[in-house]
Amino acid sequence: MKGASICLDRLEGRPAAALIINGRVDDLLITPPPEAGPAPETILRAVVERPIKGLGGSIVRLPGGASGFLRKGEPVRPGQRLAVQVTGWAEPGKAIPVTTRVLLKSRHAMATPGAPGINISRRIRHAEARERLEAAAREAAFPVDVGIVLRTAAELASDEELRADLAALRALTDRFFALAAAEGEPALLLPAPDAHELARREWSARNPRPREIEGFSAHGVLEAIDGFLLPEVPLAGGAWASIEPTRAFVAVDVNTGADMSPAAGLKANVALARELPRQLRCRGLGGQIVVDPAPMPKVRRRLLEQEFLRALAEDGVETTLMGWTPLGHVEFRRRRERLPLLRALGRASG
Repeated sequence: MKGASICLDRLEGRPAAALIINGRVDDLLITPPPEAGPAPETILRAVVERPIKGLGGSIVRLPGGASGFLRKGEPVRPGQRLAVQVTGWAEPGKAIPVTTRVLLKSRHAMATPGAPGINISRRIRHAEARERLEAAAREAAFPVDVGIVLRTAAELASDEELRADLAALRALTDRFFALAAAEGEPALLLPAPDAHELARREWSARNPRPREIEGFSAHGVLEAIDGFLLPEVPLAGGAWASIEPTRAFVAVDVNTGADMSPAAGLKANVALARELPRQLRCRGLGGQIVVDPAPMPKVRRRLLEQEFLRALAEDGVETTLMGWTPLGHVEFRRRRERLPLLRALGRASG
């Protein structure tokens, strides 16, 4: 199957979606089980409890008695009620990361309450397109204290599609302000989108006009999920890698397989660099990533770094290459935007 397709289904009774590009599963989303807690993008009313000295933030009380960690930003005081947005998944037993900098998204735009101004994706370079998009944003007449960011996908949208998208985003923004202004105890204000909504919004933005299909079993998605649950990852040329989450970090070990040529290590490492973002996305892994590359000359490290950076630039999850350790490992820091696959499937609690 050539091109991009969004495959929709349900797993464990919850919406799930797979992005299939040229016949291969490139991304996977599963609506988390209720016991996993609030997903990223969820907007909640929180109550500030106490500052945490040394960490530059405060603990806030969330619905259901859960605790959130609000990083230092605007000054807050104990007892203050705030509208906060979940920014990532917390490890079991830890506070949920939240922010007061709410971001409301649609397929073609994002609204930023409290950060006014009109901004257009830097990937949109044509002057005429930028003028058209800016005019559409002004016509939508968002409140003066709300900023608008036109996403890359907006360039390909018709005027009618863009107006409808901005109108829906404006309605969502108005709803947010109305809910945030109400007093009360910690409560859910706006839920995060489920896997179907998120897939249509984000994957359609990155892959213009994808086909929409149904049924994981008919399109090889279930077999791909079984593969993502295994540590071993086959790489080009007979090489392979092992990806194993630990409590502290995700360990990635690269092996050359049967290839004993002088260039085998570099080839295996480059293959891993190109494959790693997809594996981390579909496995739902984040936090600290430590890669133990196959043996190769130190003079090739810069080349490998470039391969990692090139692959990560196309990834949808923020990941930073931190550098090399004295033992020759490569370290990354990755935002925890996804729930680990086992937890998303409801088969593990940690």
